[in-house]
Amino acid sequence: MVANKTPVAILGATGMVGQRFVQLLDNHPWFEVVALSASERSAGKRYADAANWILETEMPAWARDMVLLEPEDAPPCRWVFSALPGGLAGPFEAQLAAAGHVVCSNASAHRMDPLVPLLIPEINADHLGLLPAQRRATGWEGALITAPNCTTTVLAMALAPLHRAFTVEAVHAVSMQGLSGAGYPGVSALDIIDNILPHINGEEEKLVAEPRKLLGALSGDAVLDAPFAVSAQCNRVPVREGHFICANVRFARTPSVEDAIAALEAFEAPDVAALPSAPVKPIIVTRDPACPQPRRDRDADRGMAVTVGRVQPSATADLQFVAIGHNTHRGAAAGRCSTGSCCSSAPKRCSPSRRGRSRGERLLSVNGAQAVIGPRSLRGPDVSVRTVVPATEVAG
Repeated sequence: MVANKTPVAILGATGMVGQRFVQLLDNHPWFEVVALSASERSAGKRYADAANWILETEMPAWARDMVLLEPEDAPPCRWVFSALPGGLAGPFEAQLAAAGHVVCSNASAHRMDPLVPLLIPEINADHLGLLPAQRRATGWEGALITAPNCTTTVLAMALAPLHRAFTVEAVHAVSMQGLSGAGYPGVSALDIIDNILPHINGEEEKLVAEPRKLLGALSGDAVLDAPFAVSAQCNRVPVREGHFICANVRFARTPSVEDAIAALEAFEAPDVAALPSAPVKPIIVTRDPACPQPRRDRDADRGMAVTVGRVQPSATADLQFVAIGHNTHRGAAAGRCSTGSCCSSAPKRCSPSRRGRSRGERLLSVNGAQAVIGPRSLRGPDVSVRTVVPATEVAG
């Protein structure tokens, strides 16, 4: 354990997003991975034996011999990055937050919960202001923070400066989404070679709802959704990585092309610019009519920048543009690392609270049931989590 680094765990570490977490947290200046978990099939195995490593860099040496925890084991640290699938993530992430963990989730299960921040640090870091209300309402001692769908991330990043400058009223977005977004092994080659799949289960609903929460305003203990409409069509295309958006936007105040480009190019996020994962410029504008392209632009600034191009007047709205972002960097693991860094830099909001209970005891509140529990067991009403370390170490 390196001094002055925050110990973290990765849940769902063998999947594609989990592998990105392992890759991106290798030699991270703020975090050190101390635990990995996976499915029951992989639990108890060395990570190198359980993970079918498919990324372009070698598996980090420290991860190879790490023994995987079972999925229901509570990790031996307060901070958790979750790459769990949605069905498992919903109840388990809430249980971890109740038990004192700060959970930064990639899953969709809690994104639209009114008291759970849906965060892109460059856009809405102030939404962490929901956490005190989250703790009051749930009794949780930890916290649960989510990040948006990978396609939503690209669209919301591009819309944010335009909404601030000209007020978005309506958006029609068409996505062309890379294969890695389907996970591994993903889409069958027979389905995607020489083909486009015009439906991705659940994606259009996320692309309709999530940008409005992301670009909404924090008001007291609630986020008021941005009052614009979104329609979406999502397609899977034979590109390995990168999610591409074609957007058609109507504004309250119609911008010229040059004014829109100026707003995009001027976009900065000084409050989070010092975070380790933050890009130098969150948005890159290209004036090349042949760009952006997935192979050329998805890796901009370590895959953390969104590239916008083809900004033009629209015959059916006010403005149209295309945007590309890296779905497993900006839209998943790297974006969640940035979320975690943003949370750890706001300790008053995000750090687990003790609220005066005896050392090692915590108030557990899940599905409306509450109980004070001791230092070893997380068993109780509606709870299936097992702790593998003393609660004093978990709760800090």
